[in-house]
Amino acid sequence: MQNMFVRTRLLQKLSHQVPLNCRLMHLLRNNAYVNGKWISAGSKQTFSICNPVDNTVITDVPDMNVADAQLAIDAAAKAFESFSKTTAKERSDLLRNWYNLMVKHSEDLAYILTKENGKSLAESRAEIKYGNSFVEWFAEEARRIDGEILQALPNRELFLLRQPVGVAALITPWNFPHAMITRKAGAALAAGCTCVVKPSEETPLTALALADLAEQAGFPSGILNILTTSITNSVGVGKELCENPKVRVLSFTGSTAVGKVLYKQCASTIKRLGLELGGNAPYIVFKSADIDLAVNSAMASKFRNSGQTCVSANRFFVEADIFDKFVQKFVAKIQKDIKMGDGSKEDVTHGPLIKKSQLDIVSNLVQDAIQKGAKVHCGGNPLPDLGPLFYAPTLLTNITKDMEIYNKEIFGPVAVINKFSNEEDVLKQANNTPVGLAGYFFSQDISQIFRVARKLEVGMVGVNEGLISCAEAAFGGVKESGLGREGSKHGVEDFLDIKYVCIGNLKQ
Repeated sequence: MQNMFVRTRLLQKLSHQVPLNCRLMHLLRNNAYVNGKWISAGSKQTFSICNPVDNTVITDVPDMNVADAQLAIDAAAKAFESFSKTTAKERSDLLRNWYNLMVKHSEDLAYILTKENGKSLAESRAEIKYGNSFVEWFAEEARRIDGEILQALPNRELFLLRQPVGVAALITPWNFPHAMITRKAGAALAAGCTCVVKPSEETPLTALALADLAEQAGFPSGILNILTTSITNSVGVGKELCENPKVRVLSFTGSTAVGKVLYKQCASTIKRLGLELGGNAPYIVFKSADIDLAVNSAMASKFRNSGQTCVSANRFFVEADIFDKFVQKFVAKIQKDIKMGDGSKEDVTHGPLIKKSQLDIVSNLVQDAIQKGAKVHCGGNPLPDLGPLFYAPTLLTNITKDMEIYNKEIFGPVAVINKFSNEEDVLKQANNTPVGLAGYFFSQDISQIFRVARKLEVGMVGVNEGLISCAEAAFGGVKESGLGREGSKHGVEDFLDIKYVCIGNLKQ
């Protein structure tokens, strides 16, 4: 009853800042979660979380620093002593309880996600369903973490144990604030690791809501800890998570540039690393393709979350014979299907970009291309009448190699369409990048499908499909797009050590 009273007073306090749907915001928390307690920063400093639609303040959260991070790591390390000894069935049951609560509160989670991230409610609901599926999946995988018995040698028995690595630090991005936590934490907890989560400074409220539900699900103190940090303290806290010897594995989703920094920082303690980094996905449409299918899939692959997705189609290559037809249909589809605005309104399909720096990057890339001769078929400009961070869905052709946008991850609602004439040439262009997360192509030629799927230098390939992510599949890239895999039966591997046991001198 007292806890309910505190939450009611909190919502009353926040009501002057921005109108909220109280029923859907009851999971809103404005404290960090460490060792089973909702706490403020040791410094008492806070920072504001704003709605990117209009920059209104949703609430303030603690600005945790290195000292606060150390407390969370210590709590997780202490909790690991007992949690690592739990049975697979016990961990499976906890994860299942968490999943059931997420499903029950899916609409509440979607509403909070839309408020802090800006994506439409339809996209938020899809993310919540997607993110929930990882907790369900790993609740089941927990009971499938097996050892191995090896072929015996004379007078010996040999076997392998799989045991949890230790404290897991999870650093997650703003573009999928629910799914990136559940995909990592679900695997770590299934393996028997304890977690310290540092969500993006842009979107910590979803993470705190998940912690609330984890607490309700019965997770003991110290198992799941959430650190909220501003951009000021983010670097220091991230460094502590990398260099603290009590943290034994770090999982990060974000840019390749930041991933390289974390990689170096983790070297001092030889941590286990899982890195899901930047992409520059090619989207190839061969002349045998079903053009309508390719266009419909391009809408989802390019414009989901207003293009702010690591697996978004980034470089379109369309065979010359069907180039004009594809562009015409794509432009018509963009103009017909996309309605931008406040994502909390049911008829809106796409929201704003996450912050001004992102808007500036997208705008500068498009303006550079236009000045160098690109043709604008639609969009090409910000939409200040909708809000400070909206950018119009844009399609550009006549792209040349001297344009900055030619081979750069855009992370915005801008489709860049290139023309090609043969398979060998387009594969060279598609693979001509240091990263390799996802790639897509459309063809009805079965021989070509097998050929191109093998030759694309990416970790994931969508063939005649623009949305490829699911809990059952192994998510990850090659080259500078990262290390390890998330989801699937392989998702727990980053959080497990293999211990070889040899029992010798046995009597035969």
